[in-house]
Amino acid sequence: MDAALFWEMVIKALILIFVLLTGFAYLTYYERRGLARIQSRVGPNRAGPAGLLQPVADAVKLIFKEEFTPAQAYKAVFILAPILTVVPAILITATVPWGGTLNIGGREVSLVIADINVGVIYIMSVASIAVYGVVLGGWASNNKYSMLGGMRASAQMVSYELALGLSFVGAVLLADTMNMGDLVKAQMEGGWLVLWQPVGAIVFFIATLAELNRAPFDMPEAEQELSAGYNVEYSGMKFALFFMAEYTKMISISAIIATLFLGGYDGPFVEQTPLLGPLYMFLKIFILLFFMIWIRASFPRLRYDRLMAFGWKILLPLSLVLVFITATGILLEMQWLIPVLSLVAGFIAVQSINLSLRRKANAR
Repeated sequence: MDAALFWEMVIKALILIFVLLTGFAYLTYYERRGLARIQSRVGPNRAGPAGLLQPVADAVKLIFKEEFTPAQAYKAVFILAPILTVVPAILITATVPWGGTLNIGGREVSLVIADINVGVIYIMSVASIAVYGVVLGGWASNNKYSMLGGMRASAQMVSYELALGLSFVGAVLLADTMNMGDLVKAQMEGGWLVLWQPVGAIVFFIATLAELNRAPFDMPEAEQELSAGYNVEYSGMKFALFFMAEYTKMISISAIIATLFLGGYDGPFVEQTPLLGPLYMFLKIFILLFFMIWIRASFPRLRYDRLMAFGWKILLPLSLVLVFITATGILLEMQWLIPVLSLVAGFIAVQSINLSLRRKANAR
């Protein structure tokens, strides 16, 4: 490998890590202020002007907080589990293009770390690793509540990973590529994929919420049932790493959704001014994060049996139907049918949920 190319990749990776870690810190502030506004509260407003130094205060507190390791815990795995959760959350963004190509000092620099042809497969494989840290953390704590949280996380991942993977298939079929950069270019030419497969984008978003263990799918850490679940025995920086992994994955997943369905860095005048690309990515990620926060503030936690039934009985069949509709529309060269039939399939799925809820209500 060329030495200049090697150092270019190292610098881009370091910048991305810095942005993700800084973004994680202020995403906690964004969420707390957003939830407060939705619930007619004030939110953090003491540390710094308008509470802007609250993430710094939280970090200092966690760094100096005493860490406890249960006497009967499996110590090596107990320490490794938080690290195994954080690392995939950062690695998953390696194939995400944050902009086009910039001319820096006479050198063409691409705003992506790893421009590989199978970027979609890379994302799917790395995303499936993160749950191991949660499961191992729950098992290594040697606590029944932690173990139940870890088992719930693994069952939830298996249930929603299928719908998530099939949602990738729809985007890949429409763009005819698994390269993330080419996915953006295809949308710049033919329109954002959310317009062609709107229901697929919604299914992908819902499945990612379940993968992130975000409300209303936060069963692995249900406080009322599991006393905080898989991380109940963690404290100090080990707990902070689990916390960091969840919020870093929120940013990473939002970037992936923006790339797959919202045109990535595409936007007005981006071809004339490539520096606008990262700005458009930031705005799209910011909006998607707001929707995640809004959903947390609006919906109660699902009951566990209903969570599993929703994944297996609604999302999985719906995602299979969407793949069939997409493939059929492309094969018949009638792409206009894809969004129409997708919306019909989504409407049928919503009506089936309503019918099921009404039957259960009448049965009582």
